[in-house]
Amino acid sequence: MATTPSPKSRDHTPADVAVKERAIHPHAPDQPVDVADAVPVRHPLRWLSVAVLAVLAAQLGHFLITNPNFEWGTVGEYFGAQVFGQGIVTTIELTVVAMAIGIVGGVFVAVGRMSENRVLSTVCGAYVWFFRGIPVLVQLIFWYNLSALLPRISFGIPFGPEFISTETNTLISPWLAAILGLGLNEAAYMAEIVRGGLLGVDHGQTEAASALGMGRARILRRIVLPQAMRFIVPPTGSQVINMLKATSLVSVIALADLLYTAQSIYNRTFETIPLLIVACLWYLVMTSVLYVGQSFIERYYARGSSRNAPQSFWDFALFRRRAARTAPVTETSS
Repeated sequence: MATTPSPKSRDHTPADVAVKERAIHPHAPDQPVDVADAVPVRHPLRWLSVAVLAVLAAQLGHFLITNPNFEWGTVGEYFGAQVFGQGIVTTIELTVVAMAIGIVGGVFVAVGRMSENRVLSTVCGAYVWFFRGIPVLVQLIFWYNLSALLPRISFGIPFGPEFISTETNTLISPWLAAILGLGLNEAAYMAEIVRGGLLGVDHGQTEAASALGMGRARILRRIVLPQAMRFIVPPTGSQVINMLKATSLVSVIALADLLYTAQSIYNRTFETIPLLIVACLWYLVMTSVLYVGQSFIERYYARGSSRNAPQSFWDFALFRRRAARTAPVTETSS
């Protein structure tokens, strides 16, 4: 005679066991998968794009080689000329000084924007709004022509006696006008970068440091800024590269940088294209060096992060994919 299974025995039927195994291991296959007859996925659009790019590259190479207007002999003659070396030095000096002003000023403006003092926060916010809203070229021309607005500049007690007074044209040289225009504008952008990095640090770090009796300045210097560097360094590296290229704008105020040097030569020789190619090649060399330094600095500050390490320069240059970081395998005891 057949007997009806009890509820306890019904829970241990093969179907119920399979359901429980599925709940515990949801991604486990029901049966082994046979991949012997698997066919690789085809990507015809990839091959089509490669073919199109190959044709375009061939056309570009043919254009560069066969067009006599490039005058590659003239390019090679001026590429190592001493006059361009002086322009390169001026470009590098402008980049270093303007970025130093931008980084230091950006830190102070960012801290001021995050201050609980409403007046200080408003003033710093107005600074960022003003300098980010006006093109750099307009700022450079304004500083260069400041004498039309202020013939003399004096230093002393406000509304009181003057200690030092000098003519504006004597004080505001093309070099100083370029530094003021580039540095003050960069400080506004760096302020937003630094502020974003500071906000990226967990607020619990500040609370824990305050509980230990640390002051705000020490917390910022010893706790917050070191952790925020991982968020600040990558965009700062990009800003340095942008600053190097932005120095070409100072040619409008007759400062002998790399571009102005090329312009002064081709205005005499009428070899416009070869001289511009020389300037482009030197800009590419300098930005490539900065890119290498940026990649090393990013990898240094990315240590200990759970994210993938930043792509190095050679990975970018050789079209290699960034290797994914695998989680360490831990053994579990049964």
